[in-house]
Amino acid sequence: MPSFPKYWEDLTVLQVNREKPRSSYIPYADSGSARSRKRGRSPYYRTLNGSWKFQYRESVKEVTEAFFAENADVSGWDDLIVPSCWQTNGYDQLHYTNVNYPIPCDPPYVPDRNPAGLYVRDFEVSERWQDKEPYVVFEGVNSCFYLWVNGQFVGYSQGSRVPAEFNLAPYLRSGRNRMAVLVLKWCDGTYLEDQDLWRFSGIFRDVYLLARDKAHVRDVFNRQILSADYREAVLASEIETTGPVGVTARLTDPDGKVIAEASAEINGQGTLELKVSQPVLWNAENPYLYRLEISGGSEVLEFATGFRHVEIASGVFRVNGRPVKLKGVNRHDSHPVLGQTIPLRHMLQDLLLMKRHNINTVRTSHYPNDPRFLELCDELGFYVVDEADLECHGIGSADSWKEGAFHVLSRLPEWKEAFVERASRMVERDKNHASIVIWSMGNESGYDANHIAMAEWTRQRDSSRPVHYEGAAPHYKGSTDVDSLDMESRMYASVQDIEQYAQNEANTKPLFLCEYSHAMGNGPGDLKDYWDVIYRYPKLMGGCVWEWIDHGIAAETADGRAFYAYGGDFGDKPNDGNFCIDGLVTPDRIPHTGLLELKKVIAPVRLDADNLSEGTVRITNLYDFTDLSGVTLLWKVEDDGGKTIQQGEIRNLEVTPQSTGTISIPYELTSGLSGRAILTLSIRTKQETLWADAGYELTFEQFELPVTPAGTGEATASLPALRIREEGHRLILEGFDFRHVFDRYDGTFTEITKHGVSLISAPAKFNIWRAPTDNDRNIRKEWETNGFDRAVQKVYQVEWSRVDESRARIVVSYSLGGYIRYPVLHGEAEWTVDGSGEIQLRTHVKVREGLPFLPRFGLQLSMPKGTEEVEYFGLGPHESYIDKRQSVKRGHYVQRVDEMFENYIMPQENGSRYGTEWAAVTNELGMGLRFTGHSPHFSFHAAHYTPEDLTAASHNHELVPRKETIVSLDYKMSGVGSNSCGPALLEPYRLDEKEFEFRLTLRPVFKEDE
Repeated sequence: MPSFPKYWEDLTVLQVNREKPRSSYIPYADSGSARSRKRGRSPYYRTLNGSWKFQYRESVKEVTEAFFAENADVSGWDDLIVPSCWQTNGYDQLHYTNVNYPIPCDPPYVPDRNPAGLYVRDFEVSERWQDKEPYVVFEGVNSCFYLWVNGQFVGYSQGSRVPAEFNLAPYLRSGRNRMAVLVLKWCDGTYLEDQDLWRFSGIFRDVYLLARDKAHVRDVFNRQILSADYREAVLASEIETTGPVGVTARLTDPDGKVIAEASAEINGQGTLELKVSQPVLWNAENPYLYRLEISGGSEVLEFATGFRHVEIASGVFRVNGRPVKLKGVNRHDSHPVLGQTIPLRHMLQDLLLMKRHNINTVRTSHYPNDPRFLELCDELGFYVVDEADLECHGIGSADSWKEGAFHVLSRLPEWKEAFVERASRMVERDKNHASIVIWSMGNESGYDANHIAMAEWTRQRDSSRPVHYEGAAPHYKGSTDVDSLDMESRMYASVQDIEQYAQNEANTKPLFLCEYSHAMGNGPGDLKDYWDVIYRYPKLMGGCVWEWIDHGIAAETADGRAFYAYGGDFGDKPNDGNFCIDGLVTPDRIPHTGLLELKKVIAPVRLDADNLSEGTVRITNLYDFTDLSGVTLLWKVEDDGGKTIQQGEIRNLEVTPQSTGTISIPYELTSGLSGRAILTLSIRTKQETLWADAGYELTFEQFELPVTPAGTGEATASLPALRIREEGHRLILEGFDFRHVFDRYDGTFTEITKHGVSLISAPAKFNIWRAPTDNDRNIRKEWETNGFDRAVQKVYQVEWSRVDESRARIVVSYSLGGYIRYPVLHGEAEWTVDGSGEIQLRTHVKVREGLPFLPRFGLQLSMPKGTEEVEYFGLGPHESYIDKRQSVKRGHYVQRVDEMFENYIMPQENGSRYGTEWAAVTNELGMGLRFTGHSPHFSFHAAHYTPEDLTAASHNHELVPRKETIVSLDYKMSGVGSNSCGPALLEPYRLDEKEFEFRLTLRPVFKEDE
């Protein structure tokens, strides 16, 4: 192997010849190009992105040649685009693991078989750079790398997700040059980069050259000093130069008007102060940015500058003096094809989608993002929790979570420098971004002296932002010295926990939920419960839902079917399966219904009934800085058939931030209303924004108006006679246009027909099983232990009798249970059939004591092929559950069966419609069944999969749709919650009643004749 030191296992060497960290910027030649912020317009910038020669070696021990020599023959090597992750280009193995290290836990040592990527790039240097000081910047390399230029060793760096900059003056020449890079998959830093993600390697962020003046502005720290009333501001630009430089600082507004200017000769360190009267303050709602131009020598540096003040006062998180709730998400860098290489347009797509869903905060879980991401956050308006690239929870797992194991690396003094550097490099790079309101000292890494050193360094360097770290929470039993942290933080605390925290006067720090409401699969189902409490207490800052995106990898089956892969699909071990499929959006950024739920729950406007008889509604402005003059309210009144009776618009909503007003809706309760009336209010933007068109709906609310339906005046028609006969164990019930068959052995209907058309294709059956959601992963074990997944009906007795000439009653005594266990429940079902063909079910159920709550209880039908049309009155247009129904509107919906299916990557319970009043499932000619539920929790669903089909599949591409339509008619479905990595399902949302009654009406229909 060539002679280069084994820095990758040496804690005393984190870098060799790397420049000190500095603020992020690109030098330009003039104001115009600097203002454009287009890197390619700078003559001092040269990208090295593009095609590099590349070889992958299974082990660094296989690097036996001096590949970095400037005359090395690499013509036969592969071509690899940089930036990229080598695993997404067919090298090495794709590997997902959450907690467990992918290597033996032996810090600081890594396996001898340490995979390596060898990169070589030839490039030209312009003669115009001859008098310049050249630098190369690597914005992200995982996990460590050695650098050579023209055969000479330049330096070494580790720390994957912050820049590494090297001075190339001793090595570059005009004309052709060669750069060689050796990237190792693992180093001692791997123990600090144990995030819950796919383990990618390579040069995965931008690489570029910079040509600097010999004496130039090296670093800028723009500190802001605001008066107590925020009417006066001073921008103090602390400037560091590499020699004597005449520096000018010019502050302009967005229109280019010069606000303030200052100049000085600086040699080393200096400060330029710019005074601003009546500054327009930055906040996430109005991200007003000034432009600060720092000119020195031939260079112009451009900084977007927002004046804002962040503080924690009296236990409340405040921005510009006002209490602010952080309505956030955790976001990993994740691309289904590129891995952790994220194009700029992809970052923008994420942020625009967040803005459209009322999200105001991003936690960069769990590492600093691409610096351009922060520029977008400044411009679009987000509060950012900027998190250090530090996570080592695998250290606890490696020792079976023995007491103290979690804190080992944070306690060992030899790791202190590595810890502190991960804070300092982040802070130095990102310190000038208005969007960053909190520094976070990493994630799930224990808590002791090294974390305290990180936090103290951060507070000393930048006292303008509070410091966060969740790992200091007392239940982890780390160090009790938390004076360097400005807030308490929790992951997956229950609603009860956070309310108790807020009520405890001894808790003087605000509480931030850095992770809550685990959005894995069908969920989360507890958002409203959290936010009802968060809004109630000033001490609660808000939080960030885990997480933004499903980390699926685009893949294909052997026969060419596309799907998203997760842990284990590539033979990777250890792996955590689909635990990376836990986002609010799919890998290709299609919102899950959980994101729609979040949008509604955290909406900036709340609407409540005041006096609906008088047409008054309370409107609460939940913005922190913005009045409601920029939105309009659309209203409409619909009948229960979906017909609009009245509608209008109210444009003047002059409600100040954090206040409530009353508005009058000019509907007339007597105008055209012959049945029920539903008022729908919609809050929409008046003007086009950077993230949405004019007229975009921010939120909505619905109310049922207090109207008395007019009588139809029609007398109730007498029922036709019902004919009944017995054929062995079958009971035949017939009328003018129907024939139903009840099997007394099976205790259920086996045939339901109208005009000779069969409306069911299999016997009706009671059902308690649902395909477990990801959030059922814990309770699922109890369900299966008690036989819920294999429960079948046992019929004890069937009796029938005539009620009168037009009706018959069938009473069935039954139980549901699975092998090994006692029956789950016993019930008595009373089926009543009348001469019109209508079937009424009333079943009384008693659940055995000592069992966990039921997934559901209801009736399951199989309807024939071609039964594809769905019509219902209830909540829609998408799925809803007892604890996940804020984002749906009550109304009349017409859909296809396939439209009711939510295509989760891991198949699971989906698509149910909570609160359905009636539904009809028919064929194209309108022939089918109409169902009416008689329970406020009645849920309805139609699909081409049974619960067993969904349970058996591990990926959605494995599902084979049935030709039949499976209809679920549930007395009640338990909620979905967020228990995949959060608290247990809240009790009000569980089907844990030990005795209940379910009533349901089934009526054969030919809709075209009605």
